[in-house]
Amino acid sequence: MTAQTVHSSDARPSSLPRTQNAVAAALPPADRMEFYREMGEADETELLSTLRRWWMRAAHLYADPLPEETRAAVEAGLAPGRSASAVLREATAAREAEGR
Repeated sequence: MTAQTVHSSDARPSSLPRTQNAVAAALPPADRMEFYREMGEADETELLSTLRRWWMRAAHLYADPLPEETRAAVEAGLAPGRSASAVLREATAAREAEGR
């Protein structure tokens, strides 16, 4: 019989290596600079927790859930559905029509 934890902070497996270079490469530029700043200011007792926190952000928050063919359809404007800008325009027009 095996035991597993009930609550895991790393519930989704990630292929992102837990290295500074891999984490930095996965982050958007603005976050990458903050990551480097925090890693540079961390002492030896904080390094691993800082790297883990940023790894979780990079692996889970910025992970790309779309398959390549779906991404290509969205980028080409061929995906089903309506754009967010169209929905927002309609919502704004409806609010204005209500007199808000």
